[in-house]
Amino acid sequence: MHILFVADPLSSFKIYKDTTFAMMREAQRRGHQVLACEPQDIVWQSGQKVTARVQHVRLTGDAESWFNVQSVDEHYALNSADAIVMRKDPPFDSEYFYATHLLEQAEREGAKVFNKPAALRDHPEKLAILEFAQFISPTLVTRSADAIRAFHAQHRDIILKPLDGMGGMGIFRVKDDGLNLGAITETLNRDGAQTVMVQKFIPAIDKGDKRVLVIGGKVVPYCLARIPQGGEVRGNLAAGGKGVAQAISARDQEIAEALGPILAKRGLLLVGLDVIGDCLTEVNVTSPTCFQEIFDQTGFDVAAMFIDALETAAA
Repeated sequence: MHILFVADPLSSFKIYKDTTFAMMREAQRRGHQVLACEPQDIVWQSGQKVTARVQHVRLTGDAESWFNVQSVDEHYALNSADAIVMRKDPPFDSEYFYATHLLEQAEREGAKVFNKPAALRDHPEKLAILEFAQFISPTLVTRSADAIRAFHAQHRDIILKPLDGMGGMGIFRVKDDGLNLGAITETLNRDGAQTVMVQKFIPAIDKGDKRVLVIGGKVVPYCLARIPQGGEVRGNLAAGGKGVAQAISARDQEIAEALGPILAKRGLLLVGLDVIGDCLTEVNVTSPTCFQEIFDQTGFDVAAMFIDALETAAA
C-alpha cells in the first residue's frame, strides 16, 4: 500500500512520543510505502485532480536523522494513494477547514481519507459531547456572562474553557468563592463575542484525565491517565501532566462501546475519548495521540491495531 500522511513538518516530530511516527513505523515494517505532505502542499485546479507536493519517505531507525526523503513528487494525485491519513495537529482553524474540503474533493475523485474530512468538520472536539449527554457532567455552552454566573451559583465549583483550545490552553477553575469569575468570563467570552463551555468540576481529575482510544469502532484495552502535577487542575501532557497507562475501567468500556460503532460508521477510524472519573469530557478526532506512551508502559501495540484497521478500511 501507498499510505500518505498529511501532517505537520516531519522535522518537527518528537519521535519518542509522536503517534504519527508510530503509525509510519508500523506501516513501513509491514512493507507499505510511506508518503508525507503538509496541508499547504495540497492543490486543486479546475479540470484536474487534487494533487500535492509529496515526499516519499524511508524511516532510518536513527533517533536523530529519523527519515530520508527518497524522492519528491511535485504533482502527486491524491486518489492514487491507497489510503490518506489526516494527521495535522490542531488548531482547527480556517486553513484546517479548507484542507478538509480539498481532501473531500479528493474523496469524490476516489481517494480514501481517514479520518473522513466531513466527519472531522462535524465533530468539533469539545462540542461533540453534546450528542452523548448521558455520559457527561453538568455542562453549559453559552456567550452569556449572566448564564455563567447562574451556572456557578448552582454548581459552586466549575471549569471554564474556550471551544477552540488545545492541550489544556485557556482552562480555568472557579471554586465556591467565585474569585475572579467575572474577569475569567470576560477573558474567555470576549464581552459576549465568543462562546464558552462551562462544566461542573469533577474531583476525580486527581486520578487523571483519561485518553481512551477507539480504533475502527473497537476499544483499545488500555488508556493513558494524564495526571495533573504541582497543583495544576489540568492533566494535559502539554500542561505538564504525568501520563500513566492503565487498563480501562468498566465505565470507560461502557462509554467507548456506546460511541465507538456510531463514530466508526461516520468515517472516524481513530477517536480519542477523554474521560474524567465517570464522565466524558471530549471527543478527539483531529489527531488523537498516546500510542507510544501506552505501548511503552503496557506492551500493547496500538500502532499495529491502527494499521490493521487502516488496511481493512482501505481494502
